[in-house]
Amino acid sequence: MLIFELTAIKVLRRHGMCNDTLKEIYRAVVLAKLLYASPAWFATNSDKQRIEAFVRRGLRLGLYGDSDPTPTQLAENAGETLFERIRYNKYHVLQQIIPDHNGHSYCLRPRRHKSILPTKLTKVTS
Repeated sequence: MLIFELTAIKVLRRHGMCNDTLKEIYRAVVLAKLLYASPAWFATNSDKQRIEAFVRRGLRLGLYGDSDPTPTQLAENAGETLFERIRYNKYHVLQQIIPDHNGHSYCLRPRRHKSILPTKLTKVTS
Protein backbone atom coordinates (compact mmCIF):
# COMPACT_ATOMS: atom_id res chain seq x y z
CA MET A 1 0.00 0.00 0.00
CA LEU A 2 1.16 3.49 -0.78
CA ILE A 3 -0.03 4.83 2.56
CA PHE A 4 3.00 3.20 4.17
CA GLU A 5 5.33 5.05 1.79
CA LEU A 6 3.71 8.38 2.66
CA THR A 7 4.04 7.58 6.33
CA ALA A 8 7.71 6.78 5.84
CA ILE A 9 8.21 10.09 4.02
CA LYS A 10 6.51 11.93 6.88
CA VAL A 11 8.85 10.20 9.35
CA LEU A 12 11.85 11.22 7.26
CA ARG A 13 10.58 14.81 7.23
CA ARG A 14 10.23 14.78 11.03
CA HIS A 15 13.82 13.56 11.30
CA GLY A 16 15.04 16.57 9.33
CA MET A 17 15.43 15.42 5.73
CA CYS A 18 15.32 18.33 3.25
CA ASN A 19 12.29 18.87 1.00
CA ASP A 20 14.16 18.36 -2.29
CA THR A 21 15.25 14.90 -1.20
CA LEU A 22 11.72 14.08 0.00
CA LYS A 23 10.33 15.11 -3.38
CA GLU A 24 12.80 12.81 -5.13
CA ILE A 25 11.84 9.94 -2.83
CA TYR A 26 8.15 10.62 -3.54
CA ARG A 27 8.74 10.53 -7.29
CA ALA A 28 10.98 7.47 -7.12
CA VAL A 29 8.79 5.39 -4.83
CA VAL A 30 5.18 6.56 -4.85
CA LEU A 31 4.81 7.74 -8.44
CA ALA A 32 6.82 4.79 -9.72
CA LYS A 33 4.41 2.39 -8.00
CA LEU A 34 1.38 4.30 -9.26
CA LEU A 35 2.60 4.32 -12.85
CA TYR A 36 4.30 0.91 -12.97
CA ALA A 37 1.68 -0.74 -15.16
CA SER A 38 0.19 2.44 -16.62
CA PRO A 39 0.75 1.43 -20.27
CA ALA A 40 -1.67 -1.44 -19.66
CA TRP A 41 -4.25 0.54 -17.70
CA PHE A 42 -7.87 -0.05 -18.39
CA ALA A 43 -8.85 2.10 -15.44
CA THR A 44 -12.34 3.41 -14.96
CA ASN A 45 -13.00 7.04 -14.16
CA SER A 46 -13.32 6.23 -10.47
CA ASP A 47 -9.89 4.54 -10.51
CA LYS A 48 -8.37 7.57 -12.22
CA GLN A 49 -10.00 9.88 -9.68
CA ARG A 50 -8.56 7.83 -6.81
CA ILE A 51 -5.08 8.06 -8.33
CA GLU A 52 -5.49 11.82 -8.87
CA ALA A 53 -6.67 12.18 -5.26
CA PHE A 54 -3.59 10.33 -4.02
CA VAL A 55 -1.33 12.64 -6.00
CA ARG A 56 -3.23 15.66 -4.62
CA ARG A 57 -2.38 14.35 -1.14
CA GLY A 58 1.28 14.49 -2.14
CA LEU A 59 0.66 18.03 -3.40
CA ARG A 60 -0.79 19.07 -0.03
CA LEU A 61 2.24 17.57 1.72
CA GLY A 62 4.53 19.61 -0.52
CA LEU A 63 5.96 16.53 -2.23
CA TYR A 64 4.55 17.26 -5.68
CA GLY A 65 4.39 20.59 -7.50
CA ASP A 66 1.45 22.35 -9.14
CA SER A 67 3.36 22.53 -12.41
CA ASP A 68 4.27 18.82 -12.39
CA PRO A 69 2.37 16.62 -14.87
CA THR A 70 -0.81 14.87 -13.78
CA PRO A 71 -0.86 11.08 -13.40
CA THR A 72 -2.90 10.84 -16.59
CA GLN A 73 -0.23 12.75 -18.50
CA LEU A 74 2.48 10.60 -16.95
CA ALA A 75 0.60 7.43 -17.93
CA GLU A 76 0.19 8.67 -21.52
CA ASN A 77 3.89 9.47 -21.71
CA ALA A 78 4.77 6.04 -20.33
CA GLY A 79 2.56 4.38 -22.97
CA GLU A 80 4.16 6.37 -25.76
CA THR A 81 7.63 5.57 -24.45
CA LEU A 82 6.80 1.86 -24.34
CA PHE A 83 5.49 1.94 -27.90
CA GLU A 84 8.58 3.78 -29.15
CA ARG A 85 10.88 1.26 -27.46
CA ILE A 86 9.03 -1.62 -29.09
CA ARG A 87 8.84 0.09 -32.48
CA TYR A 88 12.54 0.94 -32.77
CA ASN A 89 14.00 -2.22 -31.23
CA LYS A 90 14.00 -4.94 -33.89
CA TYR A 91 14.85 -7.56 -31.25
CA HIS A 92 11.88 -6.78 -29.00
CA VAL A 93 9.45 -9.66 -28.46
CA LEU A 94 6.44 -7.56 -29.49
CA GLN A 95 8.09 -6.20 -32.66
CA GLN A 96 6.49 -8.92 -34.80
CA ILE A 97 2.93 -7.81 -34.02
CA ILE A 98 3.47 -4.16 -34.99
CA PRO A 99 1.92 -3.56 -38.41
CA ASP A 100 3.93 -2.46 -41.45
CA HIS A 101 4.41 1.20 -42.35
CA ASN A 102 1.58 2.93 -44.13
CA GLY A 103 2.54 4.26 -47.56
CA HIS A 104 -0.50 6.35 -48.51
CA SER A 105 -0.05 9.78 -50.07
CA TYR A 106 -3.00 11.72 -48.65
CA CYS A 107 -2.73 13.67 -45.42
CA LEU A 108 -5.84 14.02 -43.29
CA ARG A 109 -4.28 14.80 -39.92
CA PRO A 110 -0.91 14.26 -38.29
CA ARG A 111 -0.41 10.92 -36.58
CA ARG A 112 2.13 9.81 -34.01
CA HIS A 113 3.08 6.79 -36.08
CA LYS A 114 3.22 5.67 -39.72
CA SER A 115 2.05 2.11 -39.14
CA ILE A 116 -0.79 0.46 -41.00
CA LEU A 117 -3.68 -0.08 -38.65
CA PRO A 118 -5.35 -3.49 -38.82
CA THR A 119 -8.71 -3.67 -40.57
CA LYS A 120 -11.74 -4.57 -38.56
CA LEU A 121 -13.08 -7.94 -39.52
CA THR A 122 -16.81 -8.25 -39.06
CA LYS A 123 -18.27 -11.63 -39.62
CA VAL A 124 -21.67 -12.51 -38.31
CA THR A 125 -22.13 -16.15 -37.54
CA SER A 126 -25.48 -17.70 -36.91
